[in-house]
Amino acid sequence: MGRERTSASGLESELAKHKGIEIHGGNIRIVFMWRRIRCRESLGLPLTKANIKHAALLRAAIIHEIKTGHFDYSRHFPNSKHATNYSNVKDEKLGALLERYKPLKAVDITPMTEEKYRYALDICTALVGIDRLAGVLLPEDIQLLRTLLIADRAPSTVNHYLATFAGFLGWCESNGYCRKGLSEACNRFAMQGREPDPLTRDEFQLLITKGCLHPQDSAAITLAVYTGLRPGELCALAVEDINLEGGQINITRAITADGTFKVPKTGKPRTVLLMPPAVEACRVLMSLVAGNPQQTIEVFQNRHESRKDKVTPLLSPTTQARKKIINSWFVPTAWNTKWAAIQKRSGIRPRRPYQTRHTYACWCLTARGNLAFIAKQMGHKDFTMLVDIYAKWMDDESPDELRRVWENIRKI
Repeated sequence: MGRERTSASGLESELAKHKGIEIHGGNIRIVFMWRRIRCRESLGLPLTKANIKHAALLRAAIIHEIKTGHFDYSRHFPNSKHATNYSNVKDEKLGALLERYKPLKAVDITPMTEEKYRYALDICTALVGIDRLAGVLLPEDIQLLRTLLIADRAPSTVNHYLATFAGFLGWCESNGYCRKGLSEACNRFAMQGREPDPLTRDEFQLLITKGCLHPQDSAAITLAVYTGLRPGELCALAVEDINLEGGQINITRAITADGTFKVPKTGKPRTVLLMPPAVEACRVLMSLVAGNPQQTIEVFQNRHESRKDKVTPLLSPTTQARKKIINSWFVPTAWNTKWAAIQKRSGIRPRRPYQTRHTYACWCLTARGNLAFIAKQMGHKDFTMLVDIYAKWMDDESPDELRRVWENIRKI
């Protein structure tokens, strides 16, 4: 009896020496943390000193494999009910995955877009932890990332970062490097301060009459307001894109801040039909660059495909420039500077240049324009975005709209 008691005491003493080794159902069980989950696996071995040492060595090997990212649950515990659930993702460090993802993503985007994506991805990965294993990430890690990003950045910037990082996480999910649902945790922030802020008719007139000092400026702003072109599309216009007789403009390119030409935002060209003020604005702009030589430019369709366009810049800094050496094309940042100066001279409340696009949409909607037509003019895939963004202008004067619909129904 005393010998058995001494033997049991010795086993307990030996068991206490080793962390993560315990007895369950009379057999030895090892305990370890993996992907933030406490795992317990029975070895089916009775309690002996030799078996305790074996379990300790096995646990040490498992801990080492987890730290180095080579742990395979099903290899160690093929009969465990947890093997399938716990082995559905691979152990890879976030930083290593990111370096593999970047060149794969770069295939489909232009060099400037790649630079923006790379910057956003590097910041997000650094905040989450470049050495973190992707398989252990939880939605709460992404929620913490959102908190860190918004602490000292504008919502628009944070939303760009989150959208970019969500694409990376989606790639990780589809390749089995992390659990499902992480990309969905990259929720964007509401943009309360970015609602459409269109120009009024009086403000538009002040811009033209007081703010603009040159016919090119007044014509360019008129064209922007009456077509809804994006600033990058406006700056990339060429004489060859305009059909005055047909009253239309072909939008086939945009220009970026570094002067790179690319296809429009949706990736597809579109035709914009011109209202009379826009036709006259085009006529003025074309007269100002009449006689200017054509230029051959490269328009990127993606990173590896481009086309050559032989065109004459429509809106060119050379028209007003006093310097001999100057760019032939406005870029959006340069147009922003000019727009700010025009607004200041006119005395109206300052807005971003993109508000000329919102002005076009709001004016058309207030005039009861067809939603599908407006969406097509602006280059949207459908009119869903119009409904989401411009609902306020669509709801105005709703009783009059109901009366108009009823009058038309009665004519059927």
